[in-house]
Amino acid sequence: MNQAKLDVPYFSQWESPEMTLPVLAEGASALHRDVNWKNSGAETIEEYARWAVNVCGMACLKMILAARGEAHPILSLARTCTSYGGYIVNEADASIKGLIYAPFVTFVRERFGLSADVKTQVPAQTIPEILSSHRFFIASVSSAIRWPEREPPGKGGHLVLVTAADEGSVRFHNPSGHERATQADVTLPLATFDRFFANRGIAVGL
Repeated sequence: MNQAKLDVPYFSQWESPEMTLPVLAEGASALHRDVNWKNSGAETIEEYARWAVNVCGMACLKMILAARGEAHPILSLARTCTSYGGYIVNEADASIKGLIYAPFVTFVRERFGLSADVKTQVPAQTIPEILSSHRFFIASVSSAIRWPEREPPGKGGHLVLVTAADEGSVRFHNPSGHERATQADVTLPLATFDRFFANRGIAVGL
């Protein structure tokens, strides 16, 4: 791997990481049973449940900031990102659209002084090159990457934090992994990762 292993704290997009399988089975309503919901910075459990299914990108940012010693509630990050246009909230149907990359880049540059660049049409084999000039790569993948032995239904729709890569493998934190082995420091062959990878993401430096 072309990055020495840095202690990058892991955070799920749920305040209780074991909530992934209940959410998959029941939808966001399962999060009404998350006893740790207040840690998110949400004002109500309904606000938490509504947002938590949309904040994989904010979980990646939370991990990046934690790697340099900063702690931020995930919904505080989401609210500020929304003020930059990183999420579009439709109050009529309660839908949330995002993460929108370009406003996110402006947000993290202005609020946290992070260097960040949108990357599109990225062949998986060039991820090590991206990490040679940036500390992290927030990669768009299918959320089904938690089951790498399966064929994904598509590519993209979920974000993971890539912390290291070489010509043969990729290491990442997955905000919606369903067990420890699929959450922190997941290492997959590059070819396996590529089956889920949408060839886009955001390169971020500390």
